[in-house]
Amino acid sequence: MNKVNKVFLFLTIILISACDKNSQTVISKSELGAKLFNDISLSKDGNQSCASCHDSEHAFIDSRINITSADGNTAGAVSVGQDEVSLGDINTPQVSYTAFVPDFHYDEGEELFKGGLFFDGRVKNLTEQAMQPFLNPVEMQNTKENVVEAVLNQYSEEMMSLYGHDIFDEIDKAFFAIADAIAAFEKTEDISPFNSKFDKYLRGEVNLTDAELRGLSLFQDESRANCAACHPVATEISTKEESIFTDFSYDNLGVPVNTIARESNNKDINFIDNGLFGNPQVSDSDLKGAFRVSSLRNIAVTAPYMHNGVFKNLNTVVHFYNSRDVLGAINPETGNLWEAAEVDDTKNIEELGDLGLTDEEINDIIVFLNTLTDEDFEHLIN
Repeated sequence: MNKVNKVFLFLTIILISACDKNSQTVISKSELGAKLFNDISLSKDGNQSCASCHDSEHAFIDSRINITSADGNTAGAVSVGQDEVSLGDINTPQVSYTAFVPDFHYDEGEELFKGGLFFDGRVKNLTEQAMQPFLNPVEMQNTKENVVEAVLNQYSEEMMSLYGHDIFDEIDKAFFAIADAIAAFEKTEDISPFNSKFDKYLRGEVNLTDAELRGLSLFQDESRANCAACHPVATEISTKEESIFTDFSYDNLGVPVNTIARESNNKDINFIDNGLFGNPQVSDSDLKGAFRVSSLRNIAVTAPYMHNGVFKNLNTVVHFYNSRDVLGAINPETGNLWEAAEVDDTKNIEELGDLGLTDEEINDIIVFLNTLTDEDFEHLIN
């Protein structure tokens, strides 16, 4: 090989190496967000990530059993913090499909508050939500400075390529960018695939069984279950935002206190969770005890249920809607009468509490709800 060829080969190797190096730093916001979402080093003691409470193998809920679990087969009603001691007071919601929850706002036409993240709507959108767990004294228990430093040490090239070389010059700016990347990941198709049996039914790819069709009919029937009043049913022409089975409003369902969680997390005996009314943007006392209407996507595999995880079975939830206000009606999980609502005065008595559904009709509704399960999680249906 002559000298010219050797020089050419040498330069080619250098160029290829440089391209390979650059290709390693070319990354999308969502790809960076996925790394951050799964990184335990971003918690105070480096042992808990976003994914710890949002398991990608289980519809992005906290599937771990803990002291607040109703039994040995049900996930904790609330999550344990990174110190492995602290406990929350709210059931950790799934991340799936939250990308389609609109910003928190007051709908002038309907005269209702809608949207926002967390069950009380206290943050406007996904990016604002992604900041909170890092700093929460019960959850990841960290500081902005420590989170930014950890990201700087591990993802400086990726961050600078996406957000500019000066991204780490200001703590707040860098912290916002970290949350922005996580939000970008949470907006990906991997998180919200729309590939359930019901989606396939809408696309004409499969048929629903007779029981599933009966359940769908009951779900929509204004004179029967009327679940669709708050959980509108998607159609073949619905947008994705219109297809996650919620109207994004807030409602007090009359849910009782979760005594197991309260006894475990040492909340003050006089504490009352007023939900939306605790949001500083809300002053209407009629909204005490109201929580955001959840998406029903993956509802069959995301136990426990309600904002505080008080019910372990979906069957119990439908029975609760059906008979909460019926004299002598029994909670099938406890064998006792339904307990009083945590906030009783403002509970919804017009759309639930005495629906008159039979056990067979309740079963059909649950069979229909099973069809809203993403393909990857169908094996989890009990």
